[in-house]
Amino acid sequence: MTSIVVVEDEADIAQLLALYMGNEGWAVHLAEDGEAGLAAIRARSPDFVVLDIGLPGEMDGFQVCQEIRRSSDVPVLFLTARDDEIDRILGLEIGADDYVTKPFSPREIVARIKAVLRRGGQRSEPDRTVFGAIEILSERHEVKVGDGVVELAAQEWALLDSLVVNQGSVLTRQQLLDLAWGADWIGDPRTVDVHVRQLRRKLGDDLPLVTIRGSGYRLG
Repeated sequence: MTSIVVVEDEADIAQLLALYMGNEGWAVHLAEDGEAGLAAIRARSPDFVVLDIGLPGEMDGFQVCQEIRRSSDVPVLFLTARDDEIDRILGLEIGADDYVTKPFSPREIVARIKAVLRRGGQRSEPDRTVFGAIEILSERHEVKVGDGVVELAAQEWALLDSLVVNQGSVLTRQQLLDLAWGADWIGDPRTVDVHVRQLRRKLGDDLPLVTIRGSGYRLG
């Protein structure tokens, strides 16, 4: 079971994140300041840390992350109310894996955690996913329809894999771009629509990829 420590002093935000993470089957421990967060991380050796920058007490999120990096490479996602490029750069330089500005959707946090874990070689979803005649083998980067293997372009596979990992969640075009193309990619968000059409054409009607009008896409 994936273990998450959330260090966040705003109780309503912490509880909402815990609810969504619990729905994923993850074990969640909440801490409201830096000292308590460090203690929990050292005691529990979690798979992931969600860390607010603006914490009460003597340690802010940057200092907590620095302490974590002295002994652990556990993935860290920063939460902050400040949309400042300097803060983002500093956070990444001291060892954060991702950075989200408040306000945010808890589903986005879940999606980003899954993406970071996937990049790190840990999968929170099964390797094999089946939709009717479609079989998706994530570790092998292989898709079968019936007895045949379907050839996907690299970006088509990245998009499909992002949808599989976040199965059941509605993802916006921007979220899919961040997950499948990378946060630094610059281009037309409608490129997602083009690749969705390609996936539907290649994989057929058994692919439960739904367009959510005004929002984005959901698999399953």
